[in-house]
Amino acid sequence: MRAVRDFASGVGFFMQGVGWVARNGRWWLFGLIPAVIAFAVYVVALILLGRNASALAEFLTPFADSWAWREFFRTTVAIAIFLGGLALAVLTFAALTLTIGEPFYEKLSAKADVLEQADEQPWWRTLPRSIKDSLITLAYVLLFTVPLFFLGFIPVFGQTVVPVLGAAVSGFFLTIELTTLALERRGMARKERFALLRRNKAVALGFGVVVFLLFLVPLVAVIAMPAAVVGGALLVRQRLTSAPETP
Repeated sequence: MRAVRDFASGVGFFMQGVGWVARNGRWWLFGLIPAVIAFAVYVVALILLGRNASALAEFLTPFADSWAWREFFRTTVAIAIFLGGLALAVLTFAALTLTIGEPFYEKLSAKADVLEQADEQPWWRTLPRSIKDSLITLAYVLLFTVPLFFLGFIPVFGQTVVPVLGAAVSGFFLTIELTTLALERRGMARKERFALLRRNKAVALGFGVVVFLLFLVPLVAVIAMPAAVVGGALLVRQRLTSAPETP
């Protein structure tokens, strides 16, 4: 089945990225710098959220003051708030890391994806556009993931179908983030990038879902970030812009 082959191909591009950074250890270390910075930011933010989740749950549920089981209810809400923050951290880790490390990852991506003619611009000129594109992408992510978060409370459906849908949505938007640098070097604007990846959903999902699952493990997310950037560049070079587009 073609969709399955394309999905597996997408996974393969991430593995190519792993192989590339394994052969180029100096560039892997170079790409770790912004990932470590972003990881530290998220650790501090999640610690603060964890410490204040109970107070936030109490603030959000004044209607439960008279309930006999209010403590259980508010504990459940506090856990949901923290898990929501953790999910948001996973979804936005790539975007924040790419924004922080724009000059780092531009060099890393260009090293793995050498072009004779590239639409190169200084990073300080592209940074405002990158931030804007990342915020728009985040808005799309929230548009899908917020309803999925609440659907997750439905028995059975929430524990089976919703996680699969969530991984697919998150994976697709991670691919959008991780292919941005390589596609921008080819002069493609955000709408063109979105359209290209929609036409190649299966390979985009294969690449993004494996990255998303790895990013669920905090330290692995840091270690895998340079490989994900390189894998995104190789995906663009070898598949998205060198072969006929999937109808």
